Amino acid sequence: MKIDDPIVLLVDDSANDALLMRTIFGRAGFVQPLQFARDGEEAIAYLRGDGLYQDRKRFPLPTTMLLDLNMPRKNGFEVLEWVRQQPGLRRLRVYILSASSRAQDIERAYDLGANSYLVKPGNLDGLLHMAKCLIAWLQLGHFAPALSEPANPPPFPSNRTGAAVSAPVGQSTL
Repeated sequence: MKIDDPIVLLVDDSANDALLMRTIFGRAGFVQPLQFARDGEEAIAYLRGDGLYQDRKRFPLPTTMLLDLNMPRKNGFEVLEWVRQQPGLRRLRVYILSASSRAQDIERAYDLGANSYLVKPGNLDGLLHMAKCLIAWLQLGHFAPALSEPANPPPFPSNRTGAAVSAPVGQSTL
């Protein structure tokens, strides 16, 4: 098992999509086995470590979650909202992986704290290409801090370029 590969939890109610993603991640050179949850409630149980998921050697806490939106019991939006309310999971990278390209879904996912939104390609070649790009991106981010560590906020908020944002005199940036 490569240490560089992050632990990825794939949350998708389609067994065919899960099998396809496992195959594609394997073909793309991803050595770390994907973890799976079949719906939103199972994903939350996995992340909490409830029941059989308390065995963290068998079900390690992920650093990244690939989350489908349209699932039974709890949908992806509900899972994302729950994750972002958990202090110990706020560093979990959540990538929406959905067939939906509706602007409302994309905006809502980002509003709830998604790190990225990927629309599932309609063919196998497109899915393989997306998986290779995603895996390369995930492997570049292997220096991300552990989820259980407390966050150390920067002294000043920054904009997207990394430059410090200053407030007008007499106004707080918080």
